[in-house]
Amino acid sequence: MKEKIHPAWHGQARVRCACGNTFTTGSTRAEISVEICSNCHPFYTGTQKFVDTAGRVDKFNQKVAKAQAKQAEAKARREKKAEAAAANA
Repeated sequence: MKEKIHPAWHGQARVRCACGNTFTTGSTRAEISVEICSNCHPFYTGTQKFVDTAGRVDKFNQKVAKAQAKQAEAKARREKKAEAAAANA
């Protein structure tokens, strides 16, 4: 095996969760930050918890609202055009 190509091994790597739980494990990194651990994950706790990663739900809701506004604007234009055509006829 080649020497000096493997990362350093930390047998007591500290893992910190967003819920405040900390524990140690082996890793190539000395400290690890996670959003969900076995202490707060819905599968292990049996409680329902909403997990929004990087605001994706908000981003989706904004996209839907923008599409609905665009549809409403197009509908208003069609109605105005139909009104103008009826007035000219």
